[in-house]
Amino acid sequence: MSELKATFLDRQDMFWQSIWEHLQLSIISLLIAILIAVPLGLLLTRTKKVAEPIITITAILQTIPSLAILAFLIPIVGIGFKPAIYALSAYALLPILRNTYTGINEVDRALIEAAKGMGMSSFRRLSRVELPLAMPVIMAGIRTSMVLIVGTATIAALIGAGGLGELILLGINRGGDIPLILLGAIPAALLAIALDNILRLFERTSAKSGFRSLATILIASLLIVTIPFVINGNDKADLVIGGKLGAEPAILMNMYKVLIEEETDLTVETKPNFGKTDYVFEALKGGDLDIYPEFTGTVITTLLGEQANSNVKQEVYEQARDGIKEAENMVLLEPMEYNNTYAVATTQEVAKQYGLESIGDLKVAQDQLTAGFTLEFNDRYDGYVGMQEEYGLDLTVKTMEPGVRQTAIKEGDVQVIDAYATAGYMVAYNLKVLEDPENIFPPYQGAPLVKQSTLDQYPEIGDVLNQLGGKITKQQMQEMNYKVDFEDEDAYQVARNFLKENGFID
Repeated sequence: MSELKATFLDRQDMFWQSIWEHLQLSIISLLIAILIAVPLGLLLTRTKKVAEPIITITAILQTIPSLAILAFLIPIVGIGFKPAIYALSAYALLPILRNTYTGINEVDRALIEAAKGMGMSSFRRLSRVELPLAMPVIMAGIRTSMVLIVGTATIAALIGAGGLGELILLGINRGGDIPLILLGAIPAALLAIALDNILRLFERTSAKSGFRSLATILIASLLIVTIPFVINGNDKADLVIGGKLGAEPAILMNMYKVLIEEETDLTVETKPNFGKTDYVFEALKGGDLDIYPEFTGTVITTLLGEQANSNVKQEVYEQARDGIKEAENMVLLEPMEYNNTYAVATTQEVAKQYGLESIGDLKVAQDQLTAGFTLEFNDRYDGYVGMQEEYGLDLTVKTMEPGVRQTAIKEGDVQVIDAYATAGYMVAYNLKVLEDPENIFPPYQGAPLVKQSTLDQYPEIGDVLNQLGGKITKQQMQEMNYKVDFEDEDAYQVARNFLKENGFID
């Protein structure tokens, strides 16, 4: 409990921002779901022939994994708030639609016949008789949807939509930081309970107040989601810089922010902790981001779908720079000195036990070893696919998130992992990097990736960011990552301190 309290005190600003983002995501999604499902459900009670097929379609939507819906929406609507809202709204449709349809159909037929005998039209019967009587059932569906939304909204952090999932993902990425995970998980559960209790009050009074309960929910929701936009309407930054999940991207994006704001009149907003390379790249293509730190090897292998023609740093950079310019009209600015290449690592004890010095040595002991690889590494040629082809390996592989694998090797659940050369856990756990004589891992130098249109609009940022070209050694980056991941220092402050200590800013 003391660790959880300390984590809360260290991350108060992030915590309250995440709470607010999660609430906004949930309320907006519920509002959209209500506006779609309630009228549709009422309409279906008048056209019952198509009712079941339409309800079945909404049921199918709910069976699709939420992460798959997000991935499907990215090429269409981009990254961030929009796809998260669409996915959550789709998830919330079924309980509201089904309860609306069922609630109206279960109204006592004698009451409906009496209304008809009084000469009421279909619309008048619906608004004066059926809807008020069905409101408790409809409200029960809205409550169910609200709980579903709040719980599912945690995955929105994977595509830069924020919310409490950001704290959870950050905790997982840091090797299973339990207090950080709980700081996201517990409030998410409490938020679901609180909103459910509020809606339960409306459900209890809905039999008497009828449609007014639903109208009150809609008005309150509109106020909650629109007031922040009105207050912050003029606060949009000139540039938005994003980054993948982890300490290193967070440090680099804050370096970019500090340098740009110190040396130009531009304002910068940062959006950290995007889940995967494809997600953050789609955000750049779609205009949700203006800049993000990328790696030369990743540009070639992942973004361009090619193999590096060389293992010489400068030649790899030139291939990445020229390729991304031609394919996407983007500019890869000058790379930093360090090479955050993929590495295959094991503990000193395992290396000594099996005599492991290079990746090829794993073949002798592969029946006794279990590897913990990230999904991305497991599926790439400059990863396990290349290891299989070049070294003839057939390891038992468990795929896992980056933060989970470092915990797994620490606990002995796996004996081999894919790693990043500059990661803080390489220092913390004293891991041994196996040599790669076949050079399946090209150089991975960090460099800002920016659209040409952004440079055309703000040409000064190119010179500002190129100051980092050829700077930052592997040891310096490793030390900064260690401070953020294991000493829990703030990424912005670590970045600013480095720039100040090395003469980039006063």
